[in-house]
Amino acid sequence: MKVAVIQMDIEFGKPQINYERITDRIRQACKGDADVILLPELWTTGYDLKMLDQIGDSNGEQVIEFISSLAETYHVNIIAGSIAKKTDEGIYNTMFVFDRKGEVVKEYSKTHLFRLMNEEKFLTEGNNDGHFMIDDIPVAGFICYDIRFPEWMRKHALEGAKFLFVPAQWPKPRTEHWRTLLITRAIENQCYVVACNRIGADPDNEFGGHSMIIDPWGKVIQEAEEEETIIYAELDLAELEEIRTRIPIFEDRRTDLY
Repeated sequence: MKVAVIQMDIEFGKPQINYERITDRIRQACKGDADVILLPELWTTGYDLKMLDQIGDSNGEQVIEFISSLAETYHVNIIAGSIAKKTDEGIYNTMFVFDRKGEVVKEYSKTHLFRLMNEEKFLTEGNNDGHFMIDDIPVAGFICYDIRFPEWMRKHALEGAKFLFVPAQWPKPRTEHWRTLLITRAIENQCYVVACNRIGADPDNEFGGHSMIIDPWGKVIQEAEEEETIIYAELDLAELEEIRTRIPIFEDRRTDLY
């Protein structure tokens, strides 16, 4: 499976500009024969949290129509990062996943809200798991701050996820945390980790890029710097299974103790 990760800047509080930008980036990614494309977190609005009541997407209707058309046109799976989904219950930071036919195969709303960026004041916590299938392979999706909770990601690996996808808007001052956490999550779960961070800045934050694709040994296969780019890598399911056979951590867990 060939994955493409779109690292880009995001225009603060201007969805229309971001829709135009993402259209161009998806077209470019498809020229690289990607099977799966991953977008950043909150790519439609950025962290313009105070304006989400006005610029958020009601029930995700706009993004569903938009990304569905692109997925079907290019016959590609798209993990559409996340967007601000407005509902009667609140606004959720929600990932939508589309298959090659343009069908929505998963919605996952961010489980852990990041207080340093005031998410808990404007967003509602999600309560569903991140499991879905891509071309018959069990995988899972998480959003940014979720990676600081190893038990959440381990739960998905134990339940069968082979690849872990992470869209983010991770601030530049903690780039080393980003790298270390992602590599650790790959090693401890013996999974491929595919992570997309944005670049650029908004009125309150600067973002560090360094989108990454990491193999189950913790080897960084591809890593972006701090510019707009698309990175690609092949994910080898047979290699993953061979690694899990060589060091059978899931079989060696002491479930009688923990």
